[in-house]
Amino acid sequence: MSNAALYNAEVLGLATSLADYPLSADLPLRGSARATTCGSTIELGLAVDPGGRITGVGVRAQACAIGQSAAAIFALAAPGKSFREIGTAVSSIENWLAGDTLPDWPGIAVIAAARDFPARHGAILLAWRAALVALAPPG
Repeated sequence: MSNAALYNAEVLGLATSLADYPLSADLPLRGSARATTCGSTIELGLAVDPGGRITGVGVRAQACAIGQSAAAIFALAAPGKSFREIGTAVSSIENWLAGDTLPDWPGIAVIAAARDFPARHGAILLAWRAALVALAPPG
């Protein structure tokens, strides 16, 4: 598969949509993650309701278009999700990257071609891993 098939218009459009999720001071929970395979990084800010469900998302990403697109896919569907649901999603995405079926996360099919590029796997997981850090119970 060529890079042209990987970096299509839909992927690039998602990457640019991260501008809709600024990392602002009103997002008190913070988490970050780094992909060791490519050096991509993300800083995530989250707000949650009293039940611990995500109500707001902000992102600062230094990643390839796949990593940025994955972060946008996360940001679009994260509201309403809990720490446990994010953990389940991480496991599902890791299993998918290892050859399992596409995870049940809205919009992730847009980056399905990236599974064939192992160097992008770490960047795909950044937002979910940063969210786990941000949502982790204290202690």
